[in-house]
Amino acid sequence: MATNSRWEPRRLNAVAVELPEGVTPDGTRGRILLAGLKLFAQVGFHGTSIRDLGAAAGINSATLYAHYPSKEHVLAELVLIGHEAMHRRLQQALLEASAGPADQLRALVAAHVYVHTDFPLLALVANAELHALSPELAAPALALRAQSQELGLSVIRLGVDKGVFHVPDVWLAGAAISAMSVRVASWYGPDQPYRREQIAQMYAQFALQIVGVPAAATERG
Repeated sequence: MATNSRWEPRRLNAVAVELPEGVTPDGTRGRILLAGLKLFAQVGFHGTSIRDLGAAAGINSATLYAHYPSKEHVLAELVLIGHEAMHRRLQQALLEASAGPADQLRALVAAHVYVHTDFPLLALVANAELHALSPELAAPALALRAQSQELGLSVIRLGVDKGVFHVPDVWLAGAAISAMSVRVASWYGPDQPYRREQIAQMYAQFALQIVGVPAAATERG
């Protein structure tokens, strides 16, 4: 059992400030988005001023407003990007998994973990700062979140119907499994001893145990 994993308060400085491939706008708009990603992850949405955001992007406030109507719109775009990336990966994981609910759950958990290890800053912002958005700006991300949640719940229901999973409450089981992966973004980074594949494999085993698959069976599978 590894014991040298630790919380490092300045850990975020060592994590790459990046977004999924193909989503970063060109030019100034992209610089604003990446500056927002870094600042919102480090000090939070409310701890970041328009002046801070402009300075980090190398522009003045007037130029920033020419690209985004408000600081909240920068956050809304980041939150939506994060939820879009998650939903795409979960959908792809299900497409590539076998028909069995245990394999499908493994695939979903691995995909969920990988989003949080590959883009930890984006995952932090998309989850921790979503509350700062108005209902109107949060709505697209919340719709995607509900769809992603339903992918996981449908697999758990399938497992229960087939007698493979045994859970007293499907929704709570799904919430517990999801919460494990969400927390990965809070501690995963280059200073940690675990590879992303190790985390995904172990979390998949933990998830199967949550839904009532014995530990010995998860190891054989």
